[in-house]
Amino acid sequence: MLFDESTLRKLNQLTLVASRVRSGAIKGERRSSRRGSSVEFADYRNYTAGDDLRRLDWNIYARLEKPFIKLLEEEEDLAVYVLIDGSRSMDWGEQDENKFKYALRLAAGIGAIALSSGDLLSVGFLQGGRVASEFGPSRGQYALPRMFKFLEALKAGETTNLNTSLRDYSIRPRRAGLVILISDLLTADGYESGLRQLLGRGHEAAMIHVLAPDEIDPPLAGDLQLVDIETNFEQDVSIDGGLRNLYRARVQAWRQSIQTDCRKHNVRYLDLVTSLSWDQALLLEMRRSGIAK
Repeated sequence: MLFDESTLRKLNQLTLVASRVRSGAIKGERRSSRRGSSVEFADYRNYTAGDDLRRLDWNIYARLEKPFIKLLEEEEDLAVYVLIDGSRSMDWGEQDENKFKYALRLAAGIGAIALSSGDLLSVGFLQGGRVASEFGPSRGQYALPRMFKFLEALKAGETTNLNTSLRDYSIRPRRAGLVILISDLLTADGYESGLRQLLGRGHEAAMIHVLAPDEIDPPLAGDLQLVDIETNFEQDVSIDGGLRNLYRARVQAWRQSIQTDCRKHNVRYLDLVTSLSWDQALLLEMRRSGIAK
């Protein structure tokens, strides 16, 4: 298991925030302030694995031999899509500060929140410029062990073009929902056009930007040969205090530019360094950024 029962209980008290896509969603069992305000019948929808069988209309099932769930007024659910960058650059950092391991725990926490809230969860693994594998869509806490098993089997290790991967994800038929991308955004071609295409499909988006501490402030000095972990491009450099200061300033400016771009397009942005404990990131920083409440 990616985290313990105590953390899981704390996550179950949270819900993911989506303001725009929720209004047009298929209604279901989303935990909200309006839940239970009405028990009047509203409509039917197709049965999805994880639905409460007590809500199944057995009379319709007997006539049509197809399962349908009864919906009640003022109940709502949310389609949640968690996308994980599986590029080689994500496999950086030691032990708990490894970016990919950190990203998997974030994805597990977000997935646990969605499943406990009755949301419809999908998890996509982006690798090699495509959606390499996918979990879901699933609903209900019974799916939690399967989600953990899916995440624990993932391995980072290929070059990933985020624009191509996001476009690949967006062209598949999906209900509009909340897309949460977890990535270090270290890709030569950027991410912007792929993200725009997702937004153009009616999705609401959040960006979780994950970097390791030595990517913010590298502990390097002297004459070195740096090798790009994804392209194997080699660069000879001489690092002194002045160059390190310039590097830190440019990294900060880069992160700030991403935040500005996200704000411009109503994408919530959360930048995280893996030295921050992942449970604090889930339980505190996600609430501060407005991704959860």
